[in-house]
Amino acid sequence: MRLEFRKMHGAGNDFVVVDTRARAPLTPQEARALADRRRGVGCDQVIGLEAPRGQGGQGGQGAQGGQGADVFMRIRNPDGSEAGACGNATRCVAELLRTATGSTSVTIRTISGDLPATYRGDGIWSVDMGAPRLAWQDVPLAHACDTLAIPLEIEDLRKPASLSMGNPHATFFVDDLAEVDIPRLGPILEHAPIFPERANIGFAQVLAPDRIRLRVWERGAGLTLACGSGACAALVNAARRGLTGRAATLILDGGELRIEWRADDHVIMTGPTATAFTGTIDLA
Repeated sequence: MRLEFRKMHGAGNDFVVVDTRARAPLTPQEARALADRRRGVGCDQVIGLEAPRGQGGQGGQGAQGGQGADVFMRIRNPDGSEAGACGNATRCVAELLRTATGSTSVTIRTISGDLPATYRGDGIWSVDMGAPRLAWQDVPLAHACDTLAIPLEIEDLRKPASLSMGNPHATFFVDDLAEVDIPRLGPILEHAPIFPERANIGFAQVLAPDRIRLRVWERGAGLTLACGSGACAALVNAARRGLTGRAATLILDGGELRIEWRADDHVIMTGPTATAFTGTIDLA
């Protein structure tokens, strides 16, 4: 079976986007095949576009019922597992919708909620990622604790701040990011017992009250060039700890994102989109 796809990225966080509105949704096995960087197309996540049935969940604006969303975005990691939210992919899908319809304001539904997006020009989109969920049971964590300093330590890394942005996140604040062996420590921390659903692990170095250097080990994907929801989590956690203000530029391996934690508690992520190429693949 030949399948059309579009390879896109947001600040280097790359995706294979497939419109499945006229066919069955992608299976975990198909997602794994597409994401394979040697035998498939290769990507950090596979994005399947589906008709926006059901309700928007608790993220974003939380629109109810089948109305209010332009498309449903299903996110699968390279291991076939399903992710709840992806800020960089949301911008890419918004750009696809704009190209198809001309609309500069769209709403994208995920299993974690509805994410409204607004076009800023030159391929730049702002996405309302919704309010961070700060309670331990909402992350979720395995037991009650202070999410501003959860009891997790490994070598020189101690007591990260944790929250959910549709996906579970933990952010370690470090003095020198270059000294952290993320490929070795990331998978250990992703699977730490305190995270019953695993977690995305951020490693952040605060450079100034409005600048943060960030790298993220994503659950099910590994170390990526950028993580939109991880950038949102890092800014919120930094602001909660008094390390920054409520808005900052996040410097990632693949580019920069602007994150603002507004007074209404919603987190706004602004960043670029790009199409690398389009093609077809025989999944057989």
